[in-house]
Amino acid sequence: MEKSVILAAIRARLVAARNRPADAYVRFSVGGQTAGWIARSRVARLARFRRVFRIDDASVRFSPALASVEDRSEAIAEVASELATAGELSAWRNERYAVRPHFDAAPLFYLERASARWFGIRTYAVHVNGFTVAGGERRIWLARRSAAKPIDPGRFDTLVGGGITERDSVADSLLREAWEEAGIEAALARTATASGQVGVEHQASDGLQRETIFVYDLGLPQAFAPANQDGEVSGHRLLDVDQAAELIAGSEGEDAATLDACVVTFDHLIRHDTWALTDDARAELATLCRRSPD
Repeated sequence: MEKSVILAAIRARLVAARNRPADAYVRFSVGGQTAGWIARSRVARLARFRRVFRIDDASVRFSPALASVEDRSEAIAEVASELATAGELSAWRNERYAVRPHFDAAPLFYLERASARWFGIRTYAVHVNGFTVAGGERRIWLARRSAAKPIDPGRFDTLVGGGITERDSVADSLLREAWEEAGIEAALARTATASGQVGVEHQASDGLQRETIFVYDLGLPQAFAPANQDGEVSGHRLLDVDQAAELIAGSEGEDAATLDACVVTFDHLIRHDTWALTDDARAELATLCRRSPD
């Protein structure tokens, strides 16, 4: 595939990572702070939970009686359970996300991971670009997700990537996911370099994904071979930069990549100047990767 075609496809995916259709969502707020964005078509589904929510044309709010983090968490857990029973959620995880307006803020409430996209909450994840360099040539490891994964089954993803649940730190999540997904020992994982954040937002089949991803780069030995530990990865590929770019450009077919992998991997390629781009093109694409939507 020609480089111009690859770049056009990647750019389209990066634009899609900013896509929240106008007027399609209603703000889910707590004390004036945005907790999420709920599809307007789903808001009526919440009207029956009168003990939990107050709803108008502009927003969904918790009942004033649910004044504490614990009360809000318990109440929305009951709602999520009913939605799951009705088949409206992805696979139940028995893991909770802390819902907060930004990562360092105090939680507004806690929410079962499977319902995060239904309520359009901002989630946080850590992804690692695993790479090797030999003879001046950079190569990048990508992982194929298991066909049993509830989200993006069988698609290619970064070598290491996972959601940051409840009270986990970024560092703890990185070490855990590095071992579980690729068999990377903690001593090696700790050499990963923090490379900032990227943002992903798009309408998925299970709701609105609004995710901030903490990005790390990890140089790996030439002899390193990933070894999945938790059954969530079915295979790996080590690709040169042209092959990696072509793979992450694809959103359909047997070798499609996740949107997360497209954003995180291309951000890596831009930062390491692996492709000859004009300054204007590099600035535009970097902005599309790096801007974190509200």
